[in-house]
Amino acid sequence: MNKIVLLIILALLFNSCNQHLVYTDYKTISENKWHKDSIVDFEIDIKDTISNNGIYINLRNNKNYGFNNIFLIVSVDYPNKTIITDTLSYKMTDQTGRFLGTGFTDIKENKLEFKEHIIFANKGKHTFHIQQAMRKNGEEYGVINLEGITDVGIEIEKLK
Repeated sequence: MNKIVLLIILALLFNSCNQHLVYTDYKTISENKWHKDSIVDFEIDIKDTISNNGIYINLRNNKNYGFNNIFLIVSVDYPNKTIITDTLSYKMTDQTGRFLGTGFTDIKENKLEFKEHIIFANKGKHTFHIQQAMRKNGEEYGVINLEGITDVGIEIEKLK
């Protein structure tokens, strides 16, 4: 009897945590080395043009990630052929060099805010393109293979 009650409670908690989730997906980075020319794409069919949404870039990194921040170039292709591109900067470590994010193993997951309070103007296919844009201090050219990023994801959730 107690096991059944516990399972029901867990099911309700799991359902309530995900009821606002519109979309989530991850792409694995081959050999945990994100090439500077490798663009991670997510094609999302948006149906809701009324709700207020948050859009997040999710990154998983391991202990081989050698920087305290990350620069990303994110482009969105909208159904009306508009393209918007942003260059983003996020912290990956605290002041002591400890990785931010969640996780109990060597893999840390970071949920990075891309856009908040977005109401999609058009239904249809929205394509998100994510590319790393890291450079070492004093170097003109970008890091060719950014080590330590294991997965790149995107998440859209309805905001209250």
